[in-house]
Amino acid sequence: MTAPDQAAADIEVRAAEEAFFAGLLAGDTTALEQVLAEDFVLVDVLNGDVVPRTGLLEALRAGDLAFLSVARDEAEVLIRHRPGVAVVVGRTRMAMRYLGVQAAAGSRYTHVYVHDGQRWRLLTAQGTRLSDDSAEKG
Repeated sequence: MTAPDQAAADIEVRAAEEAFFAGLLAGDTTALEQVLAEDFVLVDVLNGDVVPRTGLLEALRAGDLAFLSVARDEAEVLIRHRPGVAVVVGRTRMAMRYLGVQAAAGSRYTHVYVHDGQRWRLLTAQGTRLSDDSAEKG
């Protein structure tokens, strides 16, 4: 990938990242459907469960899951590319409510995007929960 191509891809991947996090925060399943690959899976940051695309979208639609806040550190975002694939490593601090129980977690995450010929789609997301100390220290 040439430097101009990589720069353009970085902009597109960052836009997909923004759409993903904005969709989570707004509970906007229509927006999330646009960014999530059909075979998307999430490894839950709180307990390591593997959640398929349908499970995430259904929990949001039903109101079982709500994201109360999402803070990302843009300075810590690293994007790497291979043909048709982008891997994003970043850091977040999220507050959420699941089945009436509120939780917060600082995490490092890895997102894998694939280009479907038209746009970047999120194939998998995995978060590693940080201890409270490291979440606060940045």
